[in-house]
Amino acid sequence: MKKLCFATNNKHKIAEVSQMLDGQYELLSLEDIGCHVELPEEQDTLEGNSHQKAAYVWDNFAVSCFADDTGLEVEALDGAPGVYSARYAGPQRSDTDNIQKLLQSLEGQANRRARFRTSITLILEGKEHQFEGIVTGSIAEDWKGDKGFGYDPVFVPDDHDRTFAQMRPEEKNAISHRGRAVQQLVGFLKAL
Repeated sequence: MKKLCFATNNKHKIAEVSQMLDGQYELLSLEDIGCHVELPEEQDTLEGNSHQKAAYVWDNFAVSCFADDTGLEVEALDGAPGVYSARYAGPQRSDTDNIQKLLQSLEGQANRRARFRTSITLILEGKEHQFEGIVTGSIAEDWKGDKGFGYDPVFVPDDHDRTFAQMRPEEKNAISHRGRAVQQLVGFLKAL
């Protein structure tokens, strides 16, 4: 069975993608390949960061891999927080602080349109491929729900009346930005 590294140590993400690959690949974590450093994310685009992380793994461990980066892009904030979503309120990367700053930034704002975007870079035997998933929606006035992570408690996807944090994980994954990008990646790998 071919080995493929997902440049993460998040066991939930790895299990989810493994299941989608139907045993076609043995999916490895960063820990599994002996990578114990925080991967660099120094680019000013999601595509740049996902490429940088995947390239780091390929260059240093010679293992085919893929990496993702996700950002929340809010229309009224000219696309912010975007690539800086995880550290929007500072280097502490606090979901609570980030949401509070976002809601304060949107106070009195009629336009609450937003989208989540995920970029995945796959480096397979040295060849690079990119995939993107997008989900559009709006930012709620207040926090709702206790599932998920990041901005999930304030993001309401189009054609829904609940935030991602109010949805069951499988419900969210079926429509989410990351879910859509992963579906493209899985479709590509299965077609090989």
